[in-house]
Amino acid sequence: MRKLLLSVLCSLLAGGAQAQATPASTAWPHGARVAVSLGYDDTLASQLDVALPALQRHGLKASFYLQLSSPLLQSRLAEWRRVAQLGHELGNHSLFHQCAGSLPGHAWVEPARDLDSTTAAQMADQVLLGNAMLFAIDGERERTYTVPCGDHQARDGDYLPRIAAAFVGIKQGGGSGVTARAVLQRHAVAVYAPVGLSGSELIALVRAAGAQGDMVNLTFHGVGGDYLGTSAAAHEELLAYLASHRDEYWTDTFRNIMRYVRAQESADGHH
Repeated sequence: MRKLLLSVLCSLLAGGAQAQATPASTAWPHGARVAVSLGYDDTLASQLDVALPALQRHGLKASFYLQLSSPLLQSRLAEWRRVAQLGHELGNHSLFHQCAGSLPGHAWVEPARDLDSTTAAQMADQVLLGNAMLFAIDGERERTYTVPCGDHQARDGDYLPRIAAAFVGIKQGGGSGVTARAVLQRHAVAVYAPVGLSGSELIALVRAAGAQGDMVNLTFHGVGGDYLGTSAAAHEELLAYLASHRDEYWTDTFRNIMRYVRAQESADGHH
């Protein structure tokens, strides 16, 4: 993990040196140099118990991507509804979190939930049903989607083209989670899932992204508990940094950031 972090930071800083010579073509709101999206995947208890209170303390908005078949959605439904009422985003993370069981490290994938044996049409039907379920929870009609495991090749092809029109933005995964503003594509945004990093290491990632003046997506799973964890202290340190540097970093829901990008596209005549 530390080797990966160093590699990511080196590549970002190298790109940042070049980017500083060429200012971003489109500024973020309030003069911020960087848009920061904080995401929380998989409908986990620690997100309600630890991450949400921390976000509220620092006045930051984030996106919570719900696996809609999770028992924790039903058992704590009122709390997830409150997440939306507080101004955070409830995003779509599919019904059954299908990932490709044939890929390395995916031995945990259940046969009934294996993307390798699911057709693109089936995945599209399920993801769109997820939007309807989310509407019943928060009344919102516009959504963003995070691809489970970053896997989108179903049994008979890529399912994302079938669902793209239903989302203002899609996180596909991959790399450092940093996307250059000039080449940002709303339906193919990179995201990085940090695991076990310290607060200073998380801040270093954001600062490296800041050198480029672009956008960084960090997606957490467990915070102070559960799996693929980040400690509560490290998470708190990152939030405190973002909250104290609002002039540099625009931290908001992924949906709001993608809405802003879409508006800029319309203003520039892009479709």
